[in-house]
Amino acid sequence: MSIREIESAVERLPSDQLAAFTKWFEEFVADAWDRKFEADVAAGKLDHLAKQADEDFEAGRCTPL
Repeated sequence: MSIREIESAVERLPSDQLAAFTKWFEEFVADAWDRKFEADVAAGKLDHLAKQADEDFEAGRCTPL
């Protein structure tokens, strides 16, 4: 199935089914993002950001929330 075929099928959904599909798709995308983030953390891809945050905190370059 092509992207255009999927788009066309979504465009034809009745409003109740579109709402259900939208809810499912938002959860699907959020889960995919979570898995990618967790994989990046496990691979050390975000270590430099944590290091920078620690350095900023230790240097007093942070403000309370």
